[in-house]
Amino acid sequence: MRVFITGASGWIGSAVVPELLGAGHQVIGLARSDASAEALTQAGAEVRRGTLDDLDTLRAAAAESDGVIHLAFKHDIAFSGGFEAAADADRLAIDTFGDALAGTDKPLVIAAGVLGLTPGRVLTEEDGRTAGPADGHPTGPAKRMDNALATLALADRGVRSSVVRLCPTVHGDGDQGFVPMIIATARDKGVAGYVGDGANRWPAVHRSDAATLFRLALEDAPAGSVLHAVADEGVPIRDVAEVIGRHLDLPVASVTAEDAPAHFTWMAGFIGLDSPASSTRTRELLGWQPTGPGLLEDLDKGHYFTGPTA
Repeated sequence: MRVFITGASGWIGSAVVPELLGAGHQVIGLARSDASAEALTQAGAEVRRGTLDDLDTLRAAAAESDGVIHLAFKHDIAFSGGFEAAADADRLAIDTFGDALAGTDKPLVIAAGVLGLTPGRVLTEEDGRTAGPADGHPTGPAKRMDNALATLALADRGVRSSVVRLCPTVHGDGDQGFVPMIIATARDKGVAGYVGDGANRWPAVHRSDAATLFRLALEDAPAGSVLHAVADEGVPIRDVAEVIGRHLDLPVASVTAEDAPAHFTWMAGFIGLDSPASSTRTRELLGWQPTGPGLLEDLDKGHYFTGPTA
């Protein structure tokens, strides 16, 4: 397949590109900077210069391809007060891809998330597939969930659309997401903390396993599929804190819910969530079998505590 990828030089995309190339696919990656373009060229991919706002570029690239994997999201503005604007740009890109691929039965695979969809119980692929009230106007993170639903609806327009829900931590050497931020907080505060009793769970997946699932979705996912890139169904955050404390030689302690905003700052709204998730249906549907290390095993390898991101 000739595959167009947004976010091709990002944390997930830079693993998806070699996964696709290794399976014999041709990859065209969207690059908004010289550095991204160079990284894609070095990886063996073609480069299409542009940004998520260049809708004509997105439309043409999709029309010229056999499938699209959409990984880009404006995280830079999303986590600095502009989440709705980032979600709006994401929706425009999805709608553009949908228009370009309508009636072709070509695949469109997008990234979404599992965190917080069914707090306190195990999320399955069947959950979160319906919208809220018809007169509702989703805001904040709910807008991105609405974008995922719009992607699934493209199945009715002749697009083999699927949504890959990612864990809050897609871990691996070079990760710059939640886990390094939790480690940085522990260094700053002098304690490896967790909220309450720390029994709340986060699902996790190694980056290499997530990349494999995106390839399988592109190749074989039926139209309208929801897929879970979940290897660890739920890792207690207290266990994560204990590994961090051991590697940094810091005490491990509970932080009350009231003190969490001061301790964890903007992460306070996430780190206390109990959000386990299952990938049983995904594994049965596509034969996906994670082979990378689990989160605690990966943390114990030590790379999170050394190097430029430590």
